[in-house]
Amino acid sequence: MDSATSDHAALGATADNGLKIVVVGGFGVGKTTMVRSVSEIRPLSTEETMTRAGEAVDHLDGVQSKASTTVAFDFGRITLDERSVLYLFGAPGQERFWFLWDRLFSGTLGAVVLVDTRRLADSWYAIDRLEHHGTPFIVACNDFGGPLHTEQQIRDALDLSEDVPLVECDARDRSSSKYVLITLVEHLHALSAARARTPEGALAGAPEAAGRTPETTS
Repeated sequence: MDSATSDHAALGATADNGLKIVVVGGFGVGKTTMVRSVSEIRPLSTEETMTRAGEAVDHLDGVQSKASTTVAFDFGRITLDERSVLYLFGAPGQERFWFLWDRLFSGTLGAVVLVDTRRLADSWYAIDRLEHHGTPFIVACNDFGGPLHTEQQIRDALDLSEDVPLVECDARDRSSSKYVLITLVEHLHALSAARARTPEGALAGAPEAAGRTPETTS
């Protein structure tokens, strides 16, 4: 197993806000590459060499040249400020490891669905699971130089509603991967603001609803 740990100083005690984002998608779409490109630490990787034993169970259409695969998850970290840290998890893409996804989704703020536009159907399961969990997500099309599709064609193929952001990226490039994460955070902020404008959201934010009287909050 190719396993690595941080070569930086340990996380400071003041960084007490741990935020979690998950990168999901089909096999070989670039999840490990994205975590590696954007993490400020040397990421934890659980890649194993692919062998002939997996030929009967792994779906390799379109990725026949791939020589390794993630068997648990990838893990990276980004420091946001002195008290907040973003933890980035990359989920395994092969079907035989999908049972790990539900645990990875636990406690996550949102997710990036990484897509290879040459194999759009491989992303259906990821979107289905995120919708099942009610986890907000965006879709990022990784640049493999394959056939070009319009945004609407991709939305139609993924049955993606207009309110889900769809962006292009190069998972190998740090700035491009950062742009994907920023897009997700902006999407989460917009969803939160929209909820706050609903009657239920306004009630939840009222002092009485939070167990406080107007006098104690002045």
